[in-house]
Amino acid sequence: MSNIKDVNLWQSGSDKINWVRSYMPLLNSIEKEFSETKPFAGMKISMSIHLEAKTAYLAHVLRAGGATVRVTGCNPLSTQDDVAASLVHDGFEVNAIHGTDAEGYTKDLIATISHTPDLLIDDGGDLMSLLHGEYREYGKNLIGGCEETTTGVHRLIAREAAGLLDYTMIDVNDADCKHLFDNRYGTGQSTLDGIMNSTNLMIAGKIFVIAGYGWCGKGLAMRAKGMGAVVVVTEIDPIKAIEAVMDGFAVMPMDEAAKIGDIFVTLTGCSDVITEKHFKTMKDGVLLANSGHFDVEINKQELASLSTEIFDRKPNIVGYRMADGRIINLLAEGRLVNLAAGNGHPAEIMDMSFAIQAKSLEYLAKNKGKLEKKLYAVPAEIDRAVAALRLKTMNIEIDYLTPEQKEYMAKVD
Repeated sequence: MSNIKDVNLWQSGSDKINWVRSYMPLLNSIEKEFSETKPFAGMKISMSIHLEAKTAYLAHVLRAGGATVRVTGCNPLSTQDDVAASLVHDGFEVNAIHGTDAEGYTKDLIATISHTPDLLIDDGGDLMSLLHGEYREYGKNLIGGCEETTTGVHRLIAREAAGLLDYTMIDVNDADCKHLFDNRYGTGQSTLDGIMNSTNLMIAGKIFVIAGYGWCGKGLAMRAKGMGAVVVVTEIDPIKAIEAVMDGFAVMPMDEAAKIGDIFVTLTGCSDVITEKHFKTMKDGVLLANSGHFDVEINKQELASLSTEIFDRKPNIVGYRMADGRIINLLAEGRLVNLAAGNGHPAEIMDMSFAIQAKSLEYLAKNKGKLEKKLYAVPAEIDRAVAALRLKTMNIEIDYLTPEQKEYMAKVD
């Protein structure tokens, strides 16, 4: 039994899915392959991932492979109700409503794993958390799963290090065909999309502060610079800080950046990156946004406690008036601005990431009973096959080693 806002919204959602389908040739190819090979015949798959059109198409691809697929979101504000309705109209069980509260969100997650899945896709680690806790019985049939994002991988690494990882998981986030393109080009473009769509303000000429210079931060810095912003990076990692300097960006502590920035975006995966001491020194009218997975990077509680007035300014923007009259603007409730206030990554980017997801699930299914309960990297052959297929769809050819070159490269002096 699905739990969505309104199934009558399905036509709009179907239009969105059909649109992205036209620009996702890798999934088109995999869907055709899966329709013939049925790698998931008789299996149940649970998905907790940002529920929008590209994700919905991935669900269709997995079902073409023979699976019964249940879908939920991984963030209440990234769920698109019309896309959820389209999936239900097409026979999927979906439990997700845009803007649901914490209790409703958790109920939807639980419903999504209550059919005791054989495989799962997690984004941020919430399904894994449930399956290691009160709802462990729902993992009794689990062959394994894939984790989509940096935050979820960090949670799995911590769990494995503590000897508490009870399932086989694949780290999709760190596959080359995921983080080099999805995190960098996808996050860079979609974060700016979310900010510009919400604010209708200039990027050019603004001091744009980016917290975190991982692949997501690098992509956003590159795009913000291209839009004419003066980019400032804050970091805790000395190596990444040097990278940012050599890429042409100013680097300083957040304590200093808070005094000069016009736009702030956090992409660290950590908590309390921007806090009370920073709010006290920020300029009037600043924009605060987050592109990390959870809404903990900007301390909303401390921001609220400093405010004399909290008011909606326009969709996806809340104003916090300080005692001295300054207004600090928080976008998308401090949640993922690229999804909560936008449409997420471009279809062509997610085509690569979701191709990795689909082929990794196939790998798990084929290797049932052969893998340990630990976190695995995506097999190199999957990464390279997806890259080769992507080049083919772009009508780009590359060179290959001759037998003589292979012999030379393998020679031991």
